[in-house]
Amino acid sequence: METPWHYKFSTRAQTMTSSMIRELLKLTEEPDIISFAGGLPAPEIFPIEAFQKAAQNVLANHGQKALQYGATEGIQPLRQLIAEKFCPPGMNISADNVLITSGSQQALDLLGMIFVNQGDFILVESPTYLGALQAWNPYGVQYISVESDDNGMDTSDLERCLRLGPKLIYALPNFQNPMGVTMSMERREQLIKLADQYGVPIIEDDPYGQLRFEGDHLTPLTVLDQKMRQGKDFSDGNVIYLSTFSKTLTPGLRIAWVIAPDIVIDKLVMAKQAADLHTTTFNQYIAYEVAKDGFLEKHIAKIVEVYRERRNIMLEAFDECMPQGVSWTHPDGGLFLWIKLPEYIDSIKVFKDAVEQKVAFVPGQSFYVDGTGKNTMRINFSNSTPKQIIEGVHRISNSIRKHMK
Repeated sequence: METPWHYKFSTRAQTMTSSMIRELLKLTEEPDIISFAGGLPAPEIFPIEAFQKAAQNVLANHGQKALQYGATEGIQPLRQLIAEKFCPPGMNISADNVLITSGSQQALDLLGMIFVNQGDFILVESPTYLGALQAWNPYGVQYISVESDDNGMDTSDLERCLRLGPKLIYALPNFQNPMGVTMSMERREQLIKLADQYGVPIIEDDPYGQLRFEGDHLTPLTVLDQKMRQGKDFSDGNVIYLSTFSKTLTPGLRIAWVIAPDIVIDKLVMAKQAADLHTTTFNQYIAYEVAKDGFLEKHIAKIVEVYRERRNIMLEAFDECMPQGVSWTHPDGGLFLWIKLPEYIDSIKVFKDAVEQKVAFVPGQSFYVDGTGKNTMRINFSNSTPKQIIEGVHRISNSIRKHMK
């Protein structure tokens, strides 16, 4: 008897859908496609030699520990290193406030697991990171969206949205995915003030913060929250902070972290024990070995130099190629540009035409919780060579022109 698998799936599983981005990433496997679709780092600047040396050192000096099961929280040396060197300056934390996760995607899933009940609301930027929506949709989340512009989340509408009673606020203040914009200091301060006033915790997702091409780093939400509380213990705060090595070392390690009050870390540890026991011990030791002696700071400077050049080349290509009526963001860092087409153009139709021209991007509708944004698109500049960027933008502009009145 053939098993009717479709009818065996849980209600949660039946609501799951495949990510458009994951599907589009399959295009990157085709050698003749110029892909601006994924948020992929540039593989040619992965520190392969540093990893080779680190792997030898780890196996020689910590082999038995590195190949064994580990603590759910993560290995102590890495957590201590993050608490001392890789958390935002001004954040007063200890290793006990750090949980190592298998990528930021797992961190988002675990936060959904411990906080969200069926029907709860999460307040998000519009547009927002598609991966967060994918992590939380199976938990029965509903969303309240706040419009974003070139200065990030528009906090002038925030208080009205907070009166609707969201459980959490999710924000990407630095070089936001998908728009590439950065939240201004004025809006950061307003967000912290209103979140505290209405008693709504903030999840600050910061995978790109170190990849700034120009200008000064802005104070993280976590630090602003601590300052507002006049230096009280971090565990009295209102912000949970996420970051990762995926954009500064390599995504293949799947090493990310959550910094949160003790009580939140304790509950996350319980959830992670049920999910995967612990993040890969060997990978944690490798990350620690590579990052511990100042190598990472030098490597980030190299990444920034490469990505700055690629962003500049893409912006120049847009200036030269794009027809009138198309606008785009000018990010100060990160990986993405955000494109707005005339309202009558459907970017999915442009995408289909562009793929025929052997170039790919992400149609923007997937990043909106209300199904809007049909005339938007996200383009990545970090994973393509200068030559590919110029040719790819030329092809996309031709596809756009075909759909303009």
